[in-house]
Amino acid sequence: MVLSKGDEFPIHQTPEPVAYSGTDRNFYDRYFFNGYAPDGTGFFALAFGVYPHLDVADAHFCAIREGKQHCLHASKELAMERMDLSVGPIRIEVIEPLQSLRLIVEETDGIAADITFTGRAFPIEEPRFIHRHGPRAFMDYTRMTQNGSFTGWISVDGERQEIASGTFGTRDRSWGVRPIGTRDMQPIPGNPLPAFFWQWTPINFPDGSLFFHINNDSQGRAWNTRAAWAPEGAGVEDLAEGVGSMRTRLDAGTRWPSGGTLSLALKGAPEEVTFEPLGRFQMKGLGYTHSTWGHGLHHGALKVEREDIDLDTVDPLAPENLHVQAIVAAQGSDGREGIGIFEQLIIGPFAPLGLKEFLDGAE
Repeated sequence: MVLSKGDEFPIHQTPEPVAYSGTDRNFYDRYFFNGYAPDGTGFFALAFGVYPHLDVADAHFCAIREGKQHCLHASKELAMERMDLSVGPIRIEVIEPLQSLRLIVEETDGIAADITFTGRAFPIEEPRFIHRHGPRAFMDYTRMTQNGSFTGWISVDGERQEIASGTFGTRDRSWGVRPIGTRDMQPIPGNPLPAFFWQWTPINFPDGSLFFHINNDSQGRAWNTRAAWAPEGAGVEDLAEGVGSMRTRLDAGTRWPSGGTLSLALKGAPEEVTFEPLGRFQMKGLGYTHSTWGHGLHHGALKVEREDIDLDTVDPLAPENLHVQAIVAAQGSDGREGIGIFEQLIIGPFAPLGLKEFLDGAE
């Protein structure tokens, strides 16, 4: 039997039950959230992924306190029920689609949370991400992104803290095809050295939300990019799209951003925005490039595990530590000040920043 709760709703995309999602084993459906106080402190993040063809779902929650990143990982067998937005102690409740969601972490290994997200404007839809390595589809997915505010509380080892007033952040929803589960070991002829470059800078300004992302090849040529501006309270008809270009600095001996300058041609946004880091979050806490808790890996019927990361002792050039989000202060050329995220992942050579090897750091 393959009928599930989803079949009760008018959301089918094929003649088959919702449990089936095409034929690509790498199909996924994903939620992501992050939040931070107005001064850049109190960072937290949650991710939730469903992998229908692997019949697995996983979820992760992280909170940073006093230089330590406290993480809770959870994985379960999906049993073909894609409408169940819970994995062990972590669950998501959709209060109002495209506007408000609740994130709940039942107390497990000293970590608990109850957080509500409220969007600042209608979500933006990013250009479809399609990228191939030779003949093989590496990515083919759609993503929507939305800035918003957070309320609620987080508890770590018995210390409960209310989420600070004015805490903002970003959430996204993406679905389609990307590498998940056990890695495909079959080499791709003509592609001996993997290379990937990604930057994402969702920023919260007082009067609206700025979004910029770029995927480049190893020579710095963009294969997916867009800038967008969403005024406070904007509906879909009020969203503005444009273009941007980023000049980036790296911390010496790392592939982590130490700041950057974004130039924009975008109605409503500053012509130029500079970013200065206030803190760093390791994306492996949400399963990204994690050697054990990578997305879609099978851990049995249910497994939950806590992990604590000392941010001051992380090896910056270990593969699982390349992917980071820097919490940044943003300064617009028109005087506007904001706060947001500078996410970056660089794998392999990248000529514009002088990276020549698979894992060399910046000079």
